[in-house]
Amino acid sequence: MAMNDMMAKMDAMKMKGNTDHDFAHMMLEHHKGALAMADLELRDGKDATMRQMAEKIKADQQKEISELEPIAERLDSAPNNYKPMDPIDPFTSKMKASMDGMMQNLPSMVADPDMNFNMMMTVHHQSAVDMAKAELAHGKDTKLKEMAQMMIDAQQKEIAEFKAWHGKNADKM
Repeated sequence: MAMNDMMAKMDAMKMKGNTDHDFAHMMLEHHKGALAMADLELRDGKDATMRQMAEKIKADQQKEISELEPIAERLDSAPNNYKPMDPIDPFTSKMKASMDGMMQNLPSMVADPDMNFNMMMTVHHQSAVDMAKAELAHGKDTKLKEMAQMMIDAQQKEIAEFKAWHGKNADKM
């Protein structure tokens, strides 16, 4: 499953100890997970609204990946500014909470692929919002913080759209 693959890759990632570097690299994997889920929706989904959202998410995430990659590379030599192994480090605890929240809120799959995409992306986007808020609070890179704010704005809007669709399509559960 796309979400589990993404989680395994994010979990295996070696945190460098620089907030901007680690956020950029984590978000790259997070976005790749969204692409995989969008591809599944486009393969199996039938609902026009969910398919449109999958197309939009795919385009947006691919664009952000292409913007994040050079930033992530540029930050490979950035100095350490937090302790990734210290659970009480503020950035570490926020990033961990974002991942834990996603895992604890994973919905049970249903027969309808559109509903599955809807529920998975709602949880996935919330995790990205939480990660981006950690970057805003603790990051130093101006460009990355601008991107984090744009991610928050875009993904909160999509979460609202997903929730509205879910409410109108609860019979597909």
